[in-house]
Formats: sequence, C-alpha cells, structure tokens
Amino acid sequence: MPRDIPIGNGALYACFDAEYALRDLYFPHVGQENHLGSGPSHIGVWVDGAFSWVGAAWKRDLGYLPQTLVTDVNLFHEGLGLLLSVHDAVDFHENVLVREVTVENLRPGRREVRLFFCQNFSISGNDVGDTAAFDPVSGGIVHYKGARYFLASGQGSDGGGPAQYAVGQKGIPGREGTWRDAEDGILSGNPIAQGSVDSVLGLTLVLEGHATGTVHAWIAAGETWDTVRTLDGLVQAKHPKALITRTSDYWRLWVRKEPLPGEGLPAAVTELYARSLLVLKLHGDWQGGIVAANDSDVVLYNRDTYSYVWPRDGALAAQAFDSAGYPFTAQLFYEFAARAISREGYLLHKYNPDGTLASSWHPWYDRGRVQLPIQEDGTALVLWALWHHFVRYRDIDFIKPLYKPLVKTAADFLCSYLDPATGLPAPSYDLWEERRGTFGFTVGAVFGGLTAAALFCRVFGETARERRYFQCATAIREAATKHLWREELGRFCRGVSVTDSADIAVDGTLDASLWGLFAFGLYEADDPRVAATMRALRDGLWVRGGVGGMARYDGDVYHRAGDGVPGNPWVICTLWRADWLAQIADSEAKLAEAVALLEWVARHALPSGVLPEQIDPGTGKPLSVAPLAWSHATYIATVQRVARRRSALRACPGCGLRELAAAGSDDWLGRLYAQMCKDIHDACKTA
Repeated sequence: MPRDIPIGNGALYACFDAEYALRDLYFPHVGQENHLGSGPSHIGVWVDGAFSWVGAAWKRDLGYLPQTLVTDVNLFHEGLGLLLSVHDAVDFHENVLVREVTVENLRPGRREVRLFFCQNFSISGNDVGDTAAFDPVSGGIVHYKGARYFLASGQGSDGGGPAQYAVGQKGIPGREGTWRDAEDGILSGNPIAQGSVDSVLGLTLVLEGHATGTVHAWIAAGETWDTVRTLDGLVQAKHPKALITRTSDYWRLWVRKEPLPGEGLPAAVTELYARSLLVLKLHGDWQGGIVAANDSDVVLYNRDTYSYVWPRDGALAAQAFDSAGYPFTAQLFYEFAARAISREGYLLHKYNPDGTLASSWHPWYDRGRVQLPIQEDGTALVLWALWHHFVRYRDIDFIKPLYKPLVKTAADFLCSYLDPATGLPAPSYDLWEERRGTFGFTVGAVFGGLTAAALFCRVFGETARERRYFQCATAIREAATKHLWREELGRFCRGVSVTDSADIAVDGTLDASLWGLFAFGLYEADDPRVAATMRALRDGLWVRGGVGGMARYDGDVYHRAGDGVPGNPWVICTLWRADWLAQIADSEAKLAEAVALLEWVARHALPSGVLPEQIDPGTGKPLSVAPLAWSHATYIATVQRVARRRSALRACPGCGLRELAAAGSDDWLGRLYAQMCKDIHDACKTA
C-alpha cells in the first residue's frame, strides 16, 4: 500500500498509508530502523456507545497544507456523525511527531467524543524485548528498547493530559493487543508490559451540537528516557499547535527559497514540482545518505525494502537538488559517497543510511570466477553530479577535501576497469540490478564521470592526469560507437558481453535506459543515431490501450500487472523521453510534447502529490513503492530541463536574440564542460 503522506525532518520520518494509519516510523536515520514494522497504528473514535477505528469505513481526504510537509487530512464517518480535520507534522528541528485533531459534531445534540491513539511499536524492527510503561512525570507512555525511546502523550481541549491510558501485550495467543481494550471506550490503566507490546492513549471532548473541539497528541523520539521527557516538556511549554505552525512556516520558506519554474507551465506541473522538492528532501538523512523509498509494504514482495542508499539514485537526486538551487542536501550526499568509497575506487551496490554496507544480491564469485559485485554507473554518476555541483556553486573549499579521496580515486578505478576485448567498461550489473554485462546506460555514465574527473584535474592544474582521463573517455566513446551502434538494428543496442569463445554477444532489447547515451554527454541528444534509438523506444515501449507511459524494457515482469504490454509504465522512463524531447526541441510548439509528458506524470501522482515507481497499465493506480525518491528527482530535473529549454527558445521581440537558458549558462565552467565533450567527440576517429 503506498505511503500517501510521509513527513519528516532528516532524522525522524513518519509515513501514513491510504487508510490514514501510521505505518512507518524511522529514527534516528531516515530509512533505517522502522519502529512500527509489525502493523499499523490507528486512531479510534468512540461516541454514543459506538466505536470505529479510522480506516476503510471512513471517507478520507489525505493531503498536505500547500507547499509544506504538514498534512491536511479530512476524515468523515456518516454513521458516527463526525468530521475529523487533522494536521500532522514532524517538527523541523526537534524529533517530535505532533498531531492536531479537530472534531466537528455534525449532529444537533451535546455529545462526548473519545479519541484513542494506538502506538503499535516494534522497536528497531522487531517486537522482541520491548517495554511500554506509564511515565508519571510526563503523564505519557514510554516505549523503549536499547538506545531507542519513544514517549507518546497528548493534550485535551482543556489543556490537560491524557484522560485514559493502557499498555499490554500483543500478537500472542489470547492477546491481540491493547487496541482491543479501547473498543468499549474505556481503557484499563495497566501501567507496564514487556515483550511484544502496544499502548493506547485516550483524549476526551465534550461537544455541543454542531460544535468543534481540538486535541493534540505527539510522539517524542530520543536515545534516553531523559531525552524524551525533555522533548515532551518542550512540546507542552511551546504548545503543540505552535510546533505545527512553525514547521509549516519553515517548509514554505524552504520551498520558496528559489523561484519555482512556473512561467509557461501548467499549474499542476508547477505544484508537483514544489511537492517533489519537499518529498525528495524527506529522503535525505542527516548524515548524507539519500534513501530510495520508505514504503515497507514491499517487504511482502521479497523480504527486503527500498530503504537503502543506492549511489546511482543518490547521485541523480543530488544533481536534481543542485539544478533546483538546493546544494546543502547534495553536499551531504557527496560527503557520504566519499566516506563510503572503497580504497580501490568503487562504490558497492547499496548502503544503509548510517553508511554501513547494505544487503545485496550481487555475488563476489559466480560460475567459478571472482568478480566485483558493483553497478559501475553508481560510482561514475557521483563524479558527474559533483562536477555539475561545482559548475553551479563554485564552492572550491567544499570540493578540495573531496578531490583526492573521491574524484581521483574513483576516476582511476574507472580508467582501470575496462574490458580488453571491447575497450568498453568491464562487465558490471545494470541499473535495473538484473543482469551482468556492459550496458549503454553504464557506458554513458562512465563517460560522464571520466569527463567530469578530467575537468576537475584541469581546474586543479593536474594536466597529466587530465590527459589520461580525457584519453580514456575518448577511447570509450570510440568503442561505444563501434560496438553499441548496430546497423542491423538501425539503433543502439542495450548492451554487449564477451562470450567464453571471445565472441561479442549483442543484447538488442529495447530499454528506456538508453537515455543514458546522451544524458551524460556521450552523444548529443540530436545525434541521428540517438534520435533513431529514441524513436524505436517510443514505438516499442509506450504502453498502448491503457494509461500510456513508457515501460522500462520489452518483457519487463517486475510487478507486471497487465497482458499485451511491454511492461508497466514507469515514471522515470516516461520522464526520460520528456527530457530528450526538451533537449532537441527547436520551437516552443515542439517543446509542448515534453510538457504533455510532465502533465501525464502529474495526473498519475497520488492526490497528495506522491509519485510511485510504477503505474498499473490498466487502472492507472500506483504499483510497487510510493513515494520513490528517484521518481521525484527525475521530475525535478526534467522540469528544470524544460524550463531552461523554453527560456532558450524565447526570442526578444526587440533584437531577435534568444534569452539565456539560465543564469551562469555562458560562464567559463559551463563552457569548459561543453568544450571537453566536443574535444572528445572530435578526437574519435569513428565519430
């Protein structure tokens, strides 16, 4: 089930699902240690002797306050005659989840309404050895295990604390959970339990006919009991509403720091751009990792999650932040990569947000051979993104400590990791993590990474090293033209591999990731061979007879939801086509096709603005994880591309000259990158 309205602050991250159940709570790293992994934490409502947990029986409208990471939720139950309006926020500075619930009595008589907040903790991802205890100092319930403490409390409309509480065991024979204790409207007051435990807090409102009342609840997160008591005291002293207000103000200020690229774009496109910035920001951990997704329901698919830092995804997300004018999160990621890179100069498959090595299915030894279990594009794209960061911000003091351990170490590896039979990058796993070989996307990324490294060496005055990286990039481009362009197909192939008999095996599968052939500078977007490839991808991978959109590749079965289609449409693959259309557009009329694809993406976002990984080709509903950071990052980058292209195409009515696409587009660093690519192209004998 998608996570419709995630909120967070870089250390505490909370996700609500489509039924407005709190499903994921991560602390102290975004995406690491889900403390609610055993099931949902609901709000329950008792009135007039009837009880209902908020869920399928309620009409639900889940969204955010505009341009914030504060939720705006409306919940209606006709049978109970109640409307609940809720705002949730993770304070932008303190590790506290604050909830404001306003209840409207839709009937004429005076009524007592009791709200019950269930905390279904499984601390550090399991429910073995948890403790939940009433804390008489704060008046709340503390859940703890090891160095993880969570204090749940609340405040009624009269300013007093919880009217009721109970803790108990769950998930064992005869004990479903303390949540059952709430369903008669009265909690037992049991003060402590250990093992697999949950808790419930009760707050009471007395409402006149057609009147409203408001209560607040919160969960403070910390590493000691004293810490969460202190945070609880802060919430009460400042008042929970004040924390929600200041958090709302902070995020509005943050997202408006840079002008939104709205001129000439549909309102829905601009609104999703702002939401994408906020959602992508949520996935950045305070130590620099940018997590792919935190939708834990994917555990049911393969007993693992997307809550990891992939170097490729992180680099593309960092570049999206940079292109939008938000360098801080990008800088943290580049420092994360510098800490993670091996002595040999490569980044591995994926990492946990704390920087430790994550789970992987890429083997170090396969079919009697030792191999590196890497996706080489991940290493290369960090260099490519870092150069573009430097072009934009000129922060030489930031780059200096990364130059040797990250730039030169990685580039030396890229130069050494070549296939002698083809001259292309040696085999590694593709960006889809499914097959091993040499693929067009990886070749493009390695070219972009080496070009970036050569440019860094030029500005740092290391001409011999610059020449080495330049020559290696030139040779890779020559090899790509020789082996990846296939006359028999009339387009580029997905990849090649060297067989045991030393033959070159060609993988001609249509794959949307061939976008990488021009995205990182290997070829120009308007190269006739690129154009032929992009036309073939459109003809073969566009999902027809349904919702539209581009599939990943022909025959994709991952979460496949329809017959007669090449695969499910993916948000990133559809945006890659929009990116190409924007790059080759020579008029605003031709740019309109790229804008139409941005609108397609906006139409298939959840009502909250969250973007999934995939779309059901028949129903248009989200599939796999949501939100996916990569989807939001690609949307940001593509909107920026379209906006810059539109600006470049607009001519001054007075002199007829075109506007510059963006500030700084004509300065020396930008020209340096373009010239480097041109020099490499000119040096290729077969170009």
